[in-house]
Amino acid sequence: MDETDVEQVTLALLDAAIDKDSKVQEQVRKSMLTLGKQQPDRVLAMCQDYLLKHPKLVVSHRVVILQTIELIAGCSIEEISSPRIKSIISLASEEMTRSKEVIPDWQQAASNILVAVGNKHINDIMEEILSKFQPGVLPHFFVVQTLANLSDSNVYGMVPFLNAILGTMLPMLSMAKQDNMKWVFSSALCHFSDSILEYLANLDKAPDPTVRKDTFSTEICAAFDILFNNWLQSRESKLRLTVAEAVGSMCHLMSSDKLEEQIPKLIPAILSLYKKNNEHYIISKSLCQVLDASLSMGSRILETQLDNLLIVLHQQVSAPVDYNNPPTVKNHNEVLRCFSLLANSFPDRLVMFVLQKLENSNERSRMGSLSVLRHLINSTTSTMESKKLLILASIRQPMADQSNKVKKCVVQVISAMAHHGYLELEGGELLVRFIVQHCALPDTYQRGDRPTDPEEVTNEALRTICDNTLHLLTTTVGRLADVLWPKLLYYLTPPQYSNATTPLCKSLIVLGNKKKNNQEPSFNIDFKQEVNLPSPQTLMVRLLMNGAFPFSSRGHGMPSLALLQILSASIHPKTESLWEKEIPPLLAILEETTTQSLNKKHWDEKMLKLLSKTLATIDDDKWVCQLAAEATRYLPTYNLALEEKSFLYRCIGVTLQQCFNKEVVKKQLQEILLTARHNDAVEREGVAMGIGLCANSHLEGTLAKLDEFGKSDAFKKSPSIFNLLKDRNDVEVEKVKSTLILCYGQVALNAPPEKILNRIDQDILRCISKHFNTKVLGIKVETKDLTMKLSLIQSVGLIAKAISECVKKQGYIFTRKQELINVMLDFIKAEPADSMRTPVRHLVMNTCANLLPLDPALTENESFDLLKVCVNSVLSLPPETHTPEKTKEEDIVDPKQRKALYKDTLAALQELLKSVLARDPTPDGLQSVFKHIESWLNSGQDYERERAVTATAHILAYYLDILTVKNMVSFHNLGALLGRLSPRCSDPHPAVRAAAMDCIYSLLYIQLRYEGFALDYKDEAVDSLLLLKDKLENPDYSVLYKTCSDLTKVMSKRLPQQQLTTLVFMLFEGLVDSQTNCCRASSVILNTLLKNRGGGLQELVPEMLEVLHVRLQSITEEQVRVAVGQTVLILASQHLQTVINTLVNQPLPYDSWTCEMWMALGADPIVANQIIEMVMEKILIMAPYVEMKGPMLRGGTTKVATNQSLAMTCGLKELLLNGQSQEPAVSQFPQLFSCLTVRLGASVGVSAPKDSAKHTASLHVAGVAADALRILLARAQLDEVMKRLDEDNAWDAMRELNTHITGITLLARAMAKHAGPRLPAIVECLCPSLNNIYECQRVTVTAFFSELLNHHVVTELMLIDVLMNNMMERISDPCCAVRMLSVRGLGNIAIGSPEKVNKYAKELLAAMSSGMEEKDDPGKLITLEAMSGLSKVLLHLDKKNVHLLVVYIFMKIKPFLESENDEIRCASIHLMGNLSKFGSGEPVFKDQIHNVLVSLLLHLVDPNPQVVKACKYAMRVCAPVVGSEQITTMFQNHLHDDKSLHYGEFINDLTKHLIQDFPGMLNFYHISVIQFFKSNWPEVRAGAAMFIGFLLGNLPEEHFSHLNMGTITKGLVMLLQDPDPAVRVKAAEAMGHFH
Repeated sequence: MDETDVEQVTLALLDAAIDKDSKVQEQVRKSMLTLGKQQPDRVLAMCQDYLLKHPKLVVSHRVVILQTIELIAGCSIEEISSPRIKSIISLASEEMTRSKEVIPDWQQAASNILVAVGNKHINDIMEEILSKFQPGVLPHFFVVQTLANLSDSNVYGMVPFLNAILGTMLPMLSMAKQDNMKWVFSSALCHFSDSILEYLANLDKAPDPTVRKDTFSTEICAAFDILFNNWLQSRESKLRLTVAEAVGSMCHLMSSDKLEEQIPKLIPAILSLYKKNNEHYIISKSLCQVLDASLSMGSRILETQLDNLLIVLHQQVSAPVDYNNPPTVKNHNEVLRCFSLLANSFPDRLVMFVLQKLENSNERSRMGSLSVLRHLINSTTSTMESKKLLILASIRQPMADQSNKVKKCVVQVISAMAHHGYLELEGGELLVRFIVQHCALPDTYQRGDRPTDPEEVTNEALRTICDNTLHLLTTTVGRLADVLWPKLLYYLTPPQYSNATTPLCKSLIVLGNKKKNNQEPSFNIDFKQEVNLPSPQTLMVRLLMNGAFPFSSRGHGMPSLALLQILSASIHPKTESLWEKEIPPLLAILEETTTQSLNKKHWDEKMLKLLSKTLATIDDDKWVCQLAAEATRYLPTYNLALEEKSFLYRCIGVTLQQCFNKEVVKKQLQEILLTARHNDAVEREGVAMGIGLCANSHLEGTLAKLDEFGKSDAFKKSPSIFNLLKDRNDVEVEKVKSTLILCYGQVALNAPPEKILNRIDQDILRCISKHFNTKVLGIKVETKDLTMKLSLIQSVGLIAKAISECVKKQGYIFTRKQELINVMLDFIKAEPADSMRTPVRHLVMNTCANLLPLDPALTENESFDLLKVCVNSVLSLPPETHTPEKTKEEDIVDPKQRKALYKDTLAALQELLKSVLARDPTPDGLQSVFKHIESWLNSGQDYERERAVTATAHILAYYLDILTVKNMVSFHNLGALLGRLSPRCSDPHPAVRAAAMDCIYSLLYIQLRYEGFALDYKDEAVDSLLLLKDKLENPDYSVLYKTCSDLTKVMSKRLPQQQLTTLVFMLFEGLVDSQTNCCRASSVILNTLLKNRGGGLQELVPEMLEVLHVRLQSITEEQVRVAVGQTVLILASQHLQTVINTLVNQPLPYDSWTCEMWMALGADPIVANQIIEMVMEKILIMAPYVEMKGPMLRGGTTKVATNQSLAMTCGLKELLLNGQSQEPAVSQFPQLFSCLTVRLGASVGVSAPKDSAKHTASLHVAGVAADALRILLARAQLDEVMKRLDEDNAWDAMRELNTHITGITLLARAMAKHAGPRLPAIVECLCPSLNNIYECQRVTVTAFFSELLNHHVVTELMLIDVLMNNMMERISDPCCAVRMLSVRGLGNIAIGSPEKVNKYAKELLAAMSSGMEEKDDPGKLITLEAMSGLSKVLLHLDKKNVHLLVVYIFMKIKPFLESENDEIRCASIHLMGNLSKFGSGEPVFKDQIHNVLVSLLLHLVDPNPQVVKACKYAMRVCAPVVGSEQITTMFQNHLHDDKSLHYGEFINDLTKHLIQDFPGMLNFYHISVIQFFKSNWPEVRAGAAMFIGFLLGNLPEEHFSHLNMGTITKGLVMLLQDPDPAVRVKAAEAMGHFH
């Protein structure tokens, strides 16, 4: 290669070195480096020349070139000639020092060259640099900087020079006046010192092992004096820091005497820097080096500096550490290193200092002291051994600090202490307590809140740290086992540690298991000896309570029960085997459950059962009595957790059951009643349950104690007995009474049944009454207190249960019944109507229902009042999901409680209604109960209807059960009741539907009874309703329709004629019922009734149509409208022509009413068939549209649809929507399909006619035809066709002018693939339209036929000749689109029926050739079709048919290869590939392939992926013709459609084969490639640059004569200035191959 070419290229690259695109810059640099590695001397020379010739080059450009020189020098230092090295050194030195001003980027780049060269040629470098480092002259800034960097990069080369350099440098230091010079000298001294220290540390590897530290100490000391005495005081902080860093490094090289002498000044000076600078890391690092140097030489004077040193270091260690800012972390670690160094030499002073500092309450100071203490405990173990007790005593003060940040540090110190044996010492238990206390912290934030201060240590964070620490101490510090076991048990019972229970139990479980497995004697705990621990009874109570509320206190249930099992032997030996059996299944249950899924009631029972079994197993009265006493004493710990406290009362009750000492029982009951906080409902309930449970074993004693307590001072104004609990006011006294009333109820419930009966009146009711009513001046006054009301109702409820059991066995006159019922009703009346917060209602109704059967009976008025109050109070309640607003007195009831309340209340109401109905089972008696419910049946609220219908169903069923007919009576309200209830069978609420059906069933049977049928008579029709009821569960409207229809048939059989009109009238109203489902029911019942019994209503038909017309305007429910349409169909079957005429003349677009009418007409196949024939006939003979002049401004004409044809199409579409139209649609499918397809063709691009109201413009004319066609396909059950068309979005395409042909093509494709047998009839129907005067219809049919030829099915069906003849005729159609489609169709035969290609060879080739020469072809669409068609046909033509035309076709398509149109480019390349098989073995053809090879190769990076695909195909099939085995293999292996191609590697390998196999064509190739430098596509231009680059890179020297290097160079230089950066990158890359 000519040297001038390389130079030209290098020059272009140097020019492009500061391209505005970073990727281009990067590539330019890479290419320069590539050229530089190959020819370092020449490229370096050019870089030098470039810099010399352009002295005014912008700095950034100079910098890039200097950086390039540095890179080449760094990589190829061995290959560069010595003269070149010298000249580079000289250039770099000149560039670096040319400007006296400091210009960092430029001079740094030059300096870097010197450093890079200096790694190999240190002597040459030093010769050059030292010439600019002369004694007495202040050197250039970068000369010093370069020396510093050289000492870093080449330690062994530089250190031997350093003595001389330092000698020269020392006098210069005093000449340096400017800060930047002082900075660079200081920096250099720092680097020199570090290099010397590294050299001395590795003397074994050093070239001169005789070098000693004292070789440099004189110069270093002299330099130290200047730096320390003069420069360290500078105002410039950057300089101060660098001087400090240098001083630190220099200390190690100074003589001991000199350093010792300097320490009193040096240390204060360094410490003073902290105040003057913000960056402290360098100061701390320097200080650490000074301390290290001083201590390692055994300085005695350092101790005098200690006080000041420690104060400043402490300030540093107390500074906040930001872990996102590494220098603050580094500084903290350096300061801790300083403390470690000092601790080894002055342990006593240091520890005393740190401990004194701990007393300072400042947060930061304390955190600093604690981090030092932790560091010392961990890092200087031996030194700290004697200080352990002192440290233990001192840590107490920070333990009392309130700050969580300090506490976190304390925990970290405690953790360190634990690992080093501090916790076993006296006072260690305080540290354990500290950890436990903080395991019990409450949350700082509620869920969702976030701290604002990022450094804040929240309670949660601190608690987690303590949890982890406790776990760590338990598991990793073995010797702590006896410190923690069993002492940790102490923390389980005090309530302030409850939040720590989970981690405590886990630790104790680990320790206990370890001791048990190792059979250590300390596993068994002697509670008498361990006086600080809670008793076994208290421990058991606490752990059982935790188990009962397993998800409280961070999930303490499982760990508590597991620990209980481990402690079994210590708590009581007899429990061990029981708990081993009982506790694991409980743990398994908890494993599976969550807070939400736990059934609390069942779980409580399991826990009480465990307690009961445990006590029975222990079987030790003294132990059990102690348990009862301790459990009672433990009650106050749960004052803030009332659910838990309530459960503890139950536990005490169970314990007292097993207690045989009556005195103890009496004493505990007294204790409970005396200390209970009666103001709280939960606690009252708990007390009552506990006392009730106790009564199971001790009835006499319990009643006696309650009676005694009721008479005690608790109920007098005098404070005597309650002095303990301060004075009590009246409210509190009422709460105490409430407790007692509840106690009596629970006693009645729990006491043995055989003992309770004779106690009820005298002992229980008398006492309740006494407590509930107070006397003022001898007059009874009833309480207003809600608590007492609830207690009373609950108790009366419980007592009523007891009585009802007893009444069965013996007679009983309940004298106080009426009095109690009145009290109860007053309670209900007092309840708020808008909410149910209390169980007052259901308890009252249950109680009343229980009391009603007892003598004496109620009067009629009393019964009416009872019903009215109860029904209205219950049915008017809001739904159970409704959340009432919170009032002052009441808390909101939680949803679970509310659900239970509602369920119980409604059940209680039904029982009450039955009780009343039982008194008078007649139609009038039924009416007297029903009238309270009737008004609620039509409520707009689902929940009110449900309650009302359900209640009605219950009373009707009950009425039927108890009905006895003594004489024939008319059931006069049957019609009205059916009218009310039958539409409810379709109510939106499933529960209402089922209940309504029950009502009708009962009503019809009641009617049968009244008609005189026997009790056991079964009516088949009425019984069928029971089967219908199951169907009502299905909300599917069709099922409901059928059910309502069947129901109506049953009703119409049993309904007397005189009640029919009432029923029909009510059902008309029902069509617009507020519940849409009931509208549906009304419509179905109406239609069924009219079919069955409508004969007598003939004269109402005209009026009915009018009503339906009006009703349809307001009926929104679709199914009701359909049902109304069915009514219309009956009329239409008699007046077809009139109905059709009326509908066709409705305004367009049809309103929903008209659409439904049309659709309804499809329901009858005979009617539908007549309509379809009539409509098709009209559509075929009517003009589809008229041409109208467009607006004045736009001009031209627009197509507007004719009204009649459009209306007919709309009607036909609606009719076909009816599923029943399937039979007529299928029978006339070919005619309908053809009619609608041609109609669609004539509708595309046509606008709808406008009427006076201008509405119709919204109608999409083609859309109507497309929709009709789509519905027709569905009716013909061509599901696969539909599926394919939907997937391809064909419908949208067919409707629009610009995509219509695509849409029709997709339609034909789907029909050919999935509906072949239907095609002959369709083709026959479509053929006449090909000669239609409407161009649009010809286009549609031609497109359809054209696609059919793509499928073999047409040959199978013997349609090929008909279709081919039609295509041939259309090839000369005046319409361009039709011609294009006919060419496409002819090409398609190659796909559909390849075996027929040779039969039509002559016609096909003629048609394609003329297509490629088509003149009237605006978008080249016909040309494109001709080329793709020919491509397809060629695959199947015999060679003899094509042989002579190959080159002719090749020449025709060559110009299209570079076409701007992607599709034409793609088609021409594809066609070229297909031609290859006809040209194999022909030299002419081979030449043609080589002619276009470059074009094909470059289009492999074409921006269009389809063109790339075509190129790959063409090159694969042409590969054998190329004439090179290697190239053929390459093409066939790498050019696969589904494989991605690494273009660079591919072209690189290909150029090697081209050079090897076709050296004679290289000239042709490279000229062809260069032409593409001007391609329109940047991808192709970039590809051409790559091609040339690889060609040059792989070309042997002898072949260069074939290439015109001047043109190539010129072309690449031009591409290096291309507007597209990707092209510039590739041009630069190509230039890298010029070597």
